[in-house]
Amino acid sequence: MPPICIPKRRRNRQASNEEKSLQRVETYSMHCQNFLRRGALLGALATAAVIALLPAQAQMPVPVAAPAALPSAGSIARPAACTLTLEQVRFDRPLPRTARLLASGKPIKIVALGSSSTYGAGASTSSASYPSRLADDLARRFPGHAITVLNRGVNGDEVAGMLARLDTAVVAEKPDLVLWQVGTNSLLRDKAVPPHASLLHEGLARLKATGADVVLLDPQYAPRVLAKPNVGGMVSLIATTAKAENVSLFHRFDLMRHWYETEHLPFDTFISADGLHMNDWSYACLANALGMAIAEAASRPTATAIRTQPVR
Repeated sequence: MPPICIPKRRRNRQASNEEKSLQRVETYSMHCQNFLRRGALLGALATAAVIALLPAQAQMPVPVAAPAALPSAGSIARPAACTLTLEQVRFDRPLPRTARLLASGKPIKIVALGSSSTYGAGASTSSASYPSRLADDLARRFPGHAITVLNRGVNGDEVAGMLARLDTAVVAEKPDLVLWQVGTNSLLRDKAVPPHASLLHEGLARLKATGADVVLLDPQYAPRVLAKPNVGGMVSLIATTAKAENVSLFHRFDLMRHWYETEHLPFDTFISADGLHMNDWSYACLANALGMAIAEAASRPTATAIRTQPVR
């Protein structure tokens, strides 16, 4: 820090020693002033240099963390589209009772009977099961028409168990249309296929006696089902029984095989991680397919219906 210069007042020049002392003081004062001038000049130059540097510093880019690169539009996985044609989903026979109720504007009650595929195992919520999705689909197809879809699926159930609860779970509801999903659990438990024929015939006879339209649904196309040697026999037995009983068959197995073999969809697109149950995507697509099939079958002239009993 530079010395602080404090000028002193002159005294009367009475002695030479005082003059010499005063000269020394004046000389010191002059040196101090020169020092201060040089300091001020240097300070001004330093300030100017700093000011001159400021714009350059302001223009220097500030390093920031680069944001993570967003995936391109082509790399974002999109859910597969559920593409359906009428030929894929069309029922073999019309639905005369359902058609008549639609034409008259009367309420329609549908009962979905089955096992975990009907209950909705593998779906994220109960509202994502195929019966729930089917109710939504039919509401869009027939706005203003009262259509109820009841879910009567029980996890792990087989044909014998379904027959045991048929009266309370289905017949008591007085359904207009019954969707009966069957066959998968018997395959998984390696049950013999031929004995199922008599059980299916019994169940169909009891359902048709109510006057309801009936549609059978065969097993799902899934790794754990395909691993069973009797899968072809079960699918064939259900088709043969449906034809013999003059009821419609929804070919779920063939539809899902089409997804895998023709559309080349991986199993995890439409099958849950357990390798067996369907998922939200496939339940929604199944409901869409059934809605399309029901709407088409119910629009056919009822005179073309092949039936063995009168429709009430």
